[in-house]
Amino acid sequence: MVNNPSLRVAYIDEIEEREGGKVQKVYYSVLVKAVDNLDQEIYRIKLPGSAKIGEGKPENQNHAIIFTRGEALQAIDMNQDNYLEEALKMRNLLEEFNEDHGVRPPSILGVREHIFTGSVSSLAWFMSNQEMSFVTIGQRVLARPLKVRFHYGHPDVFDRIFHITRGGMSKASRGINLSEDIFAGFNSTLRRGNVTHHEYIQVGKGRDVGLNQISLFEAKVACGNGEQTLSRDIYRLGHRYDFFRMLSYYFSTIGFYISAMLVVMTVYAFLYGRLYLTLSGMEKTITNYAVTRGNNALQTAMASQSVVQLGLLTSLPMIMEIGLERGFRTALGDTVIMQLQLASVFFTFSLGTKVHYYGRTILHGGAKYRATGRGFVVRHEKFGENYRMYSRSHFTKGLELMMLLIVYNLYGSAANGSAAYLFITFSMWFLVVSWLFAPFLFNPSGFEWQKIVEDWDDWSKWITSHGGIGVPANKSWESWWDEEQEHLQCTGLLGRFWEVVLSLRFFLFQYGIVYHLNVARGDKSIMVYALSWLVIVAVMIILKVVSMGRKRFSADFQLMFRLLKLFLFIGFVVTIAVLFIFLSLTVGDIFVSLLAFLPTGWALLMISQACRPLVKGVGMWGSVKALARGYEYVMGLVIFTPVAVLAWFPFVSEFQTRLLFNQAFSRGLQIQRILTGGKKHKTN
Repeated sequence: MVNNPSLRVAYIDEIEEREGGKVQKVYYSVLVKAVDNLDQEIYRIKLPGSAKIGEGKPENQNHAIIFTRGEALQAIDMNQDNYLEEALKMRNLLEEFNEDHGVRPPSILGVREHIFTGSVSSLAWFMSNQEMSFVTIGQRVLARPLKVRFHYGHPDVFDRIFHITRGGMSKASRGINLSEDIFAGFNSTLRRGNVTHHEYIQVGKGRDVGLNQISLFEAKVACGNGEQTLSRDIYRLGHRYDFFRMLSYYFSTIGFYISAMLVVMTVYAFLYGRLYLTLSGMEKTITNYAVTRGNNALQTAMASQSVVQLGLLTSLPMIMEIGLERGFRTALGDTVIMQLQLASVFFTFSLGTKVHYYGRTILHGGAKYRATGRGFVVRHEKFGENYRMYSRSHFTKGLELMMLLIVYNLYGSAANGSAAYLFITFSMWFLVVSWLFAPFLFNPSGFEWQKIVEDWDDWSKWITSHGGIGVPANKSWESWWDEEQEHLQCTGLLGRFWEVVLSLRFFLFQYGIVYHLNVARGDKSIMVYALSWLVIVAVMIILKVVSMGRKRFSADFQLMFRLLKLFLFIGFVVTIAVLFIFLSLTVGDIFVSLLAFLPTGWALLMISQACRPLVKGVGMWGSVKALARGYEYVMGLVIFTPVAVLAWFPFVSEFQTRLLFNQAFSRGLQIQRILTGGKKHKTN
């Protein structure tokens, strides 16, 4: 403020005042400027209560708008920059408020942005290119001819008189208006405003550069779109638009997230459908019939989806924008380089983030602001941090799809010809690999052996430590596990019901597979399925007994407990031996039984979490927690092992650094490695 005398800062002052013998907090909106190196109040306005009852950013805008002057108001985000030569063109931009733009003068004027963070790493480059296409060619098309552009938090210039008489430039209800910026556009359009886009000036913008930052941002936007889908603003606009404008509006807002969700749901429907056909024997019958009739159309139709799912269509606007700005030869070259730098893996992974958070918000609500930091941060993220962030959104779903693909390979008729199986399921294997391993591929020093060892120690300590009051989620698995279920506690009976219904899909594995075991001997009666549940119940009882035994500390009881464990082990060995000798059990059966029973256990966990009050009432919550910890440990091990194996080879780390980061950052990593090695040598 001292360096820029025209600068004014508005803030909320919270002070304690005595009124009627009582001390109470009073809130003021205050505007200050700098005079003689000290801040001086210009205005102080008493507020009826705390201003921050909704989302932070829109509340800030609402309390500060009273201090603004003039007819135009520009909203600039924290991650934006400006250039002197661009500021000189502001007069031209403001003249647009006096121009004829159809029926009405503009109420919001949009301008383009220049993304300046693209040179750090491949991720930053992907995001900058994607964002560049959205803030230029995307905004132009949305404004004209589609006429469905709104406000996206960009440096848009508002008609201040228009908005201050129509409820301000922000809606601030907590949760509902999580994407507060677009509601300014909704508000403007619903009240006969006119939103346009004019590229007189461009403003600098910094985008997220690390995968975790990007994922947090995507999660926030996806949750915001979930709340938009449920909001009355979308409903009202949908009713008032004509048919063609409504279609444009749908695909430029929530339609993108709905179509992304449909893509992933199609993969699930396809795999579960094929699994049903395979395990029921219908696929073999249909294929034999098609072979005898010489009809290959079905196989061709099944294989055609693999090309579409690579997500090449989503990069088309990016290619067009680079082509317009720098020529189509450059655009083609950039596209090839991006594919070599695993852009498809990144965008497929990003798809999973969008779909998970959008779907969860639709089902349960509970959208919340996620601080991405927006710092210029490119650092190695620990395995535990990645696991906490992507466990529910990517890892569990990726492992589920992987198990579906393995079962389909074991029993499907397409598996007889490996080329046909690969052609049909290639895009799905690509999806699985992207969801499971993208956080490690795009992690700086993600395959460095020393970091891997430290990460494993950190993760082991985290998963074994007990939670408690005040223990943060990054220090204890129990605290994190409770946090992950918060959305289930906030939701109503309907949300819990749908969570239970969705969990029932896991029982399909068990139901279909147990009839294909050699032990079943081709028996199709319901008793086979009932006996499989008997195995699960027996395992649950054993787990409960073991967990109860650990809680007792007397020496006599410990002796009895160890004897009990010995008898259980002997009983287990005898049972397996009897099954092998008399009932034709094979080693393959044991592997397939694991494939059948692991998803069933996970389904029981999901249902128990959805019915938490009931499970706590019957005293089974401790067993559920112990089972959940076991599952998390196995899941972490399955994901960590391939990463550790690759980290054993030094060239993998070098290749990753060269491929994904710019030369300056790569050199910095190598220098850091040398310095840390030198320090260790000195201490030794």
